[in-house]
Amino acid sequence: MNNFPKITIVTPSFNQGKFIEETILSVIGQGYPNLEYIIMDGGSTDETISIIEKYKDKITYWESKKDNGQSHAINKGFAKASGDILGWLNSDDMLLPGTLLYVSRQLNPDKNQFLCGNCVHFEEGSIKLYGSKVKILELNDQLFGFGFIQPSTFWTRKLWLENGNLNEDWHYVFDCEWFYRLRDIKDVELFSTNKYLSMYRLHDSHKTGTGGSKRQEEIAKLFSFRECEVLT
Repeated sequence: MNNFPKITIVTPSFNQGKFIEETILSVIGQGYPNLEYIIMDGGSTDETISIIEKYKDKITYWESKKDNGQSHAINKGFAKASGDILGWLNSDDMLLPGTLLYVSRQLNPDKNQFLCGNCVHFEEGSIKLYGSKVKILELNDQLFGFGFIQPSTFWTRKLWLENGNLNEDWHYVFDCEWFYRLRDIKDVELFSTNKYLSMYRLHDSHKTGTGGSKRQEEIAKLFSFRECEVLT
């Protein structure tokens, strides 16, 4: 497997039985020969567990226990990870075919490296879809971290250990906060690609779409928090 660095994908899950089978199939269907797939379910009461069990022979580890939210579930998953390259995929999103093989050829596990790609956004129950236009922003750019589409981001295990866990105090923008912290790592290497790596599903219970004012408050708080850090 030396030519195929181990890739760990973590899927946090809670009552997304309507979508999680497509998520699982998009990961195990990659055909990547050195995959570690971990699902951390928060104690779903819908059909999620029966779907996970359907594919349990293809899943490296899974559990269904009450957790403290999405970021906590992801942190628990990565604590069990042994991959050279890491990423997480929410239980309503999907990887596009060939993504993991492509990612394995772009990142060097011996370095602090981060890759972001493009993403197809689509509305559940609609024919509407559109693609993102991702680019690497300057490290000192105020919007750094908001220019990435999370399911199309991957990084080396070395970088995860250097940057630390997700901050579980954040409910909506913990991914952006983690991306922000990359600016504090002197030797981080950031790469972008025009290639589409994932599909991002918009639906009625979509967390980002339903966050409303609470999500906006978190965004404002994050900007303020980072500005204070720079000033001090």
